Amino acid sequence: MNIRRGLPSIIMYFLLIVVCFISVYPFYFMVSASTNRSIDVIAGRYYPGAYLFGNITRIMQDYNPVQTFFNSLRNAVALMLTSLFICSMAGYGFVIYRNRAKDRLMTVLLLSMMVPFASIVIPLFKMFSSMRILDSTMGFILPSISTAFLIFFFRQSSMSFPIEIVQAARVDGVGEFGIYLRVYFPIMSPTFAAAAIVTFMNGWNSYLWPLIIMKSEASRTMPLLITRIITLYVTDYGVLMLAVSVCTLPTLILFFTQQKKFVAGILGSVK
Repeated sequence: MNIRRGLPSIIMYFLLIVVCFISVYPFYFMVSASTNRSIDVIAGRYYPGAYLFGNITRIMQDYNPVQTFFNSLRNAVALMLTSLFICSMAGYGFVIYRNRAKDRLMTVLLLSMMVPFASIVIPLFKMFSSMRILDSTMGFILPSISTAFLIFFFRQSSMSFPIEIVQAARVDGVGEFGIYLRVYFPIMSPTFAAAAIVTFMNGWNSYLWPLIIMKSEASRTMPLLITRIITLYVTDYGVLMLAVSVCTLPTLILFFTQQKKFVAGILGSVK
C-alpha cells in the first residue's frame, strides 16, 4: 500500500531529475569543452581536459577579449540604467496621474511591439550616421532606451502601488521627483530588479544592432567576438566554448544573485 502511494512521487522525482539533466548538460558541455582542444571537442570528448590555459593563451593572442568584455559590460549597464529610469517613470506616470488619453497611448505603445526591429534598422542607421553617433555607446543604447514591454511591465506593477502614500507625501510637501526616488523606488525594488535582469540580458546578448553600427575593432562586443571565431576558415571549438563561457558568466551571476527579487518582481507585475 505504501509502495503504491509512493509510486507517483518516485515517478515525479525521476522526471525532475531527467529534466534537470537535460537543462544542465549544455552548460556542462560548454565548460568542459572550453578545457579541451578543438579536435577533442569534435571527437565528442565529454569530460574536462587539461588545455584550458592553452585556449586562454590562444584567445588572448588572436583576439582582444578583455576590451570586448568591457565594451559589452559598459553598453549593457548603460542601457540597463537609462532604460530603468525612463521606463519606470513612464510606468509610474501611467498609473499615478489621471488622464483620459493615457490608455489610448498605452495601446499605441503595445501596438509598436508588433513592428519587427529589422524593419527599422535602415532608417535608424541613416539617422544615427547623420548624427555621427555610430560606433559608440550612445548609438548602441538609443534604439532600446525605452521599450513598450518595459513600460507596460512597470505600469502593471505600479497598479498595486498604494496611491494613498503618494497623496500623503504630497501633503508633507515632497516633490513629484522626490516621491519617485524616496517612496516609489524602495517599494518597487523587486520590480526594478526583474526589469534590470531582463534589460541587462537584452543589452548583453544584442547582436543585430551592434553588428551594424560597431565598425571598429575596439568597439566590438562579445556576441560579435563569438561570431568572428565561428566565421573563421577553421573554427577552434575549444576557444569558441571558452568565449561562450565567458559571455554567459555575467548573466548567470546577475540572475542567481537577484533570483528572489526577480521572481517577486514578475509575480508583482501579474497582480
